Amino acid sequence: MAPSIPQGLRVASTNESARCEKPPYSLVVQLHHIAATQPILGVQWSQINRRVYRAMRKREEDAVIGILPTLIICVASVLMAFNVYSYLRFSKHVREHGNWSQEQRVLRIPIVLLVLFLIGYLTVAFFGNPDYVMAGILFGGSVFVLVMLVLMHRMFDRIRENERLEAKLAAAEEASKAKTYFLSNMSHDIRTPLNAIIGYTTLANGDEVTPKEMKGYIGKIDKASHQLLNIVDDVLEMSRIENGKIELEPSKVNLEDCIKEAGDLVRTQLASKHIELDVSCNVIHKWVLCDKNRLNRALMNLLCNAGKFTDEHGNVSLRLVELAEFDDVGDYEIRVKDTGIGMSPEFVEHLFTPFERERTSTVSRTQGTGLGMAITKSIVDMMGGTIDVETEKGKGTEFIIGVSLPITEAEEENTIQDPEFVSFKGTRALLVEDNEINREIAQMLLSQAGFELDTAVDGKQALDLVSASEPGFYDVVLMDIQMPVMDGYTAAKAIRALPDPALSEIPIIAMTANAFQEDIRTAEEAGMNGHIAKPLDVTTMMNTLERVLCGKQ
Repeated sequence: MAPSIPQGLRVASTNESARCEKPPYSLVVQLHHIAATQPILGVQWSQINRRVYRAMRKREEDAVIGILPTLIICVASVLMAFNVYSYLRFSKHVREHGNWSQEQRVLRIPIVLLVLFLIGYLTVAFFGNPDYVMAGILFGGSVFVLVMLVLMHRMFDRIRENERLEAKLAAAEEASKAKTYFLSNMSHDIRTPLNAIIGYTTLANGDEVTPKEMKGYIGKIDKASHQLLNIVDDVLEMSRIENGKIELEPSKVNLEDCIKEAGDLVRTQLASKHIELDVSCNVIHKWVLCDKNRLNRALMNLLCNAGKFTDEHGNVSLRLVELAEFDDVGDYEIRVKDTGIGMSPEFVEHLFTPFERERTSTVSRTQGTGLGMAITKSIVDMMGGTIDVETEKGKGTEFIIGVSLPITEAEEENTIQDPEFVSFKGTRALLVEDNEINREIAQMLLSQAGFELDTAVDGKQALDLVSASEPGFYDVVLMDIQMPVMDGYTAAKAIRALPDPALSEIPIIAMTANAFQEDIRTAEEAGMNGHIAKPLDVTTMMNTLERVLCGKQ
């Protein structure tokens, strides 16, 4: 039985259908005829389209009014298609990146508007007058676009915010892992030399220790303490590099001598493992401007690593080559090569990352913080150079440093022989130190060198002793920095401000654990004549005292 047709809606005749196939408004009709012939309430969708079209044709007597509803419907149809697409696209983004349960409530709005549009469209078909719904369709379409734009903006913001939060979470988790790994390494690397120091100290305190055994224990304690000091230096150096507190201090340097000195410093260490060291230099312009201390630090890191990861009877080479010279700037290449265990390609990608060490049975037996390569890379970067690595697992590694350095005139090389040990017998010093153990160590070292000593426990007491002394009574003041009552810098400035020149010009040497370059500059600005870093190195301390007091000897 054929479906019944609602009252007021008649099926178009064949002639009418023919007329609809090529109407004046063919674009609109073609859009309408795209719809499938699915029945709605028993009526074919194509019949509804024809009804709408006839309603439009009733207004043809006014060309503008007749075409305007058609244009509005055309635009509204395009907007509707765009908004449905946007709805589907962004709802997918919300499901993948956002909180769907929260956004779903907002996304119901486009569905409601879609229903309103269909109601308006059907109203035109049934009532035959588009004027009733044109304003509604235009308003609904505009609101639809506005709502979708707001939703787009909101959803994009949520997606970006989620991505930022995910990135921060990943970074925090990575930092937490790095911190945990760092603390684990530090615990192991610090406890290892501490175990040696405490263990050999306990053995040295035994009742039946021979002088030969005692000397051996002390030597091993000294080695372990320097190993511990190197670990502390690495951690502090990396921290200062990351905080941007390190600046290069260029000076005239004989680059060839610098390379040879670096080789000499590690030669004994390598010889203990029967590793042969080959040092060669091929340069025309030896004198350059660079920070010698930082360059030495980078070279020592590379050479020490080469020694640590090379088995006995292996080879290590250090080579310097001048590649070119242009406009008083020389291009130099430094190569450090070993025949050690090499590195895997996977680890090379993380070689210059702080605290990274390759996990192998050989490396697990090797001491170190995993900071040497990161420090070396930072130093080379500060010098404006490059560092590359060529390595093969089981065959060895070669580091290549390329750097451009300003060429300078040769400095007069003083052929001064090592001076004989200067006796400080009869030299009176004021030792200012608040820590009892540090004070006792310094007293013993200075007394062995011949000094006569007075002591003070803070800067105020030192200032009072100097102020009350006769001119020439004290030959030198050895001043700690961090002390109660009055710190060393303040005390030094106060001494320099004394009215009696014989007292205000007393040599003052900082003897402090503040050992960075800026600490040395601060000491100089406070009026001090020298700087001795703790832990005390006897040779460095005596050389500094000789330099400062040589004019008084």
